[in-house]
Amino acid sequence: MTVRNAVAEDAPFVNEALADTFGSTMMAVHDELLDAAGDAAAVAERDSRRVGVITYRRDGTQTWEILSLVATEPGIGAGSALLGWLRAEAIRQRVTVLWLVTTNENLAALRFYQRRGFDLVRVERDAVTRARQLKSSIPLEDDGIPIRHELVLELRL
Repeated sequence: MTVRNAVAEDAPFVNEALADTFGSTMMAVHDELLDAAGDAAAVAERDSRRVGVITYRRDGTQTWEILSLVATEPGIGAGSALLGWLRAEAIRQRVTVLWLVTTNENLAALRFYQRRGFDLVRVERDAVTRARQLKSSIPLEDDGIPIRHELVLELRL
């Protein structure tokens, strides 16, 4: 598994991976609509094929926000490799915090990030309810769990 900065030729893969996972590249998060393709991205490859992408944005301070992490072939380590690459890149750039937002029903994401050192630092009550005003296609529930709140996780470097 190799991870590298995304280049222009990766844009179709990035856009397709995001659309397949989130319904589009646009995300409604922390009361704004933004493009999950982000300011920056990295791509994981295995045997010369793209198997995952992480997108993020540099917010002008010593923090980077992870906008999306998608493994197109789950279970082969692409997510872990991408997160490890971003962590190393952030440390190299003297970033002090990586952070992200997920939703209350996304138990797989909570498990994944907490196993990799991220801490739950804040719950934004009813943020997803508000987000539906920006993106009406956000589902109401998943696996019987109402989708209502944003959870903020961070990793101090």
